[in-house]
Amino acid sequence: MRFKPTGFSILGVRLGKRGFTLAEVLAAVAFMAIVIPVAVHGIQIANLAGQVAERKSAASRLADRLLNEMVITDQWKTTAQNGSVQEGPYRYRWQLKSEPWDKDSLRQISILVTFAVQGQDYDVRLGTLVDTSQQ
Repeated sequence: MRFKPTGFSILGVRLGKRGFTLAEVLAAVAFMAIVIPVAVHGIQIANLAGQVAERKSAASRLADRLLNEMVITDQWKTTAQNGSVQEGPYRYRWQLKSEPWDKDSLRQISILVTFAVQGQDYDVRLGTLVDTSQQ
């Protein structure tokens, strides 16, 4: 009896069928061409959201500190004030505003802190009421 080759190797894998067909490779490339840009865009959005959240937190602390300082030292009584503060590598611009309140002898003091993230401006506004009758 003679041995007749059947196209199978010792491990039972067919020798003539190796790799992927051209259609399979093209389908995988087309899928990656769609998925990779979407994933990169998602990462960019998450990065922007993280930077904005971090800087808003710092801007809130800065606004709280400046507002407390202005109220305690009565600097809010002067006309509109503004300035800028460098905190680490970032610059924050601020503007203080004093407006009359519609009840009693109160005034509304508010501070607006503005900062830029990736070329777009964002802001945080913080306010309080001050009693002017005891001045």
